[in-house]
Amino acid sequence: MPGQIKKPKEGVPNGVMKGLEGVMIAESAICKIDGSVGKLWYRGYPVEELASGSSFEEVSYLLLYGKLPGPEELEGFKRSLAAERRVPRGITDIIAEEVGVAADPMHVLRTAVSALATYDNEAEDQSLEANGRKCIRLISKVSTVTAAIGREMDGKGHVEPDPSLGHVDNFMYMMHGNRMERHKLDLVEKMFMLQAEHSTNASTFSAMVTASTLSDLYSSVTSGIATLKGPLHGEADEAALRMLLEIGKPGNAEAYITKALAKKEKIMGFGHRVYKAYDPRAKIMRKEVEGLRNAASEEVRELASTAMEVERVMKEKIPPEKGIWPNIDFFAGPIYAYAGIPIELFTPIFASSRVPGWCAHVMEYWASGNKLIRPSELYTGETGLHYRRIDER
Repeated sequence: MPGQIKKPKEGVPNGVMKGLEGVMIAESAICKIDGSVGKLWYRGYPVEELASGSSFEEVSYLLLYGKLPGPEELEGFKRSLAAERRVPRGITDIIAEEVGVAADPMHVLRTAVSALATYDNEAEDQSLEANGRKCIRLISKVSTVTAAIGREMDGKGHVEPDPSLGHVDNFMYMMHGNRMERHKLDLVEKMFMLQAEHSTNASTFSAMVTASTLSDLYSSVTSGIATLKGPLHGEADEAALRMLLEIGKPGNAEAYITKALAKKEKIMGFGHRVYKAYDPRAKIMRKEVEGLRNAASEEVRELASTAMEVERVMKEKIPPEKGIWPNIDFFAGPIYAYAGIPIELFTPIFASSRVPGWCAHVMEYWASGNKLIRPSELYTGETGLHYRRIDER
């Protein structure tokens, strides 16, 4: 047929990098990953050091402003976050209505965050100062929305935020209606810090694409939430826990994994697009899950023991050179289960944690001069066709 373009043969280079793998889309000073050796840095600081001695507020400040805060700066930042936690009644009404029709929590979160823009008189103000204030509002309010979704799912009333509490402490207070014991809070805070940023992953890239059109910050974060919802990204921690629950107990792990590998099924929570060595975030949380084998709850002990046994079996079955190691999603489930967080909220909590990273990348991209992100594609269809009226076909 005239003008027909043939599809490229299998294995023939054609300039297409599927999934944009290996394509650099921007310069950034926010996050560095060395997947070959399993290393991760936020603004030059090893994530291990931040997770062991920092806080979510301090990490958020670092990501947004490019430096660790001094004592007064950190206190001022904490006050700013606390002052922005409350959400309008219209937002809680949306949450109640959407949860009432059994909507997926991520649908509810996406809708509520998008609607937040209508209550912000600076939503369309693209000045640096206004966008900085919106970053703080979003970090605070997305967590409030997530907690409200959890309360509504549980059939309980909305809990107003407590400005005297730290970010994660307040989040868990709004979730449960009471203060949580320190050890559980510390583990959830580590998860918040470790999920706050991870370079130009799918959801961050999505947020940047939206921002590159000079749309507003709420739209950019909403794009990030929509992308995070996918099972190949944010919902992986839910899938990993469901797998552990299906396995049931440590003694079932070997048979389950052997059967799944024989059928070439994916073992949820293992492998990562970037890491060919042990995910450094998973390494941090692995120690915590290992410790949960001594937890007071029998259910948590068995879950943690099952996770450790699955990891052992996978190490035995998969050669190290294949680079199929546990990722942070694998260990998130036991941690959140220990903290009394329902599985349906895992991904909304991931989104709540990731807002500082999304905002930091959007702000950095705008500050770099901004260029509309508009990739090309290799057309493989036909040309030269001519239209015929319906009665002539």
